[in-house]
Amino acid sequence: MDDYVVVKALENGVNIIGLTRGPDTKFHHTEKLDKGEVYIAQFTEITSAIKINGAAEIYTKHGKVISDAR
Repeated sequence: MDDYVVVKALENGVNIIGLTRGPDTKFHHTEKLDKGEVYIAQFTEITSAIKINGAAEIYTKHGKVISDAR
């Protein structure tokens, strides 16, 4: 899997949660970013989804999305 996601925090306390694949979706990894920090994540055989809570810029191969959940 070569899909990457870049998350840039626009505020302190942005949470990133990795969710597993399979019949039972579970949390398997969490990160907390402060304003200006950047996190690069990759979708893998284990990670099927990423949940982002907080104001952030999210960059994917499909473009840029801004989460304004403040």
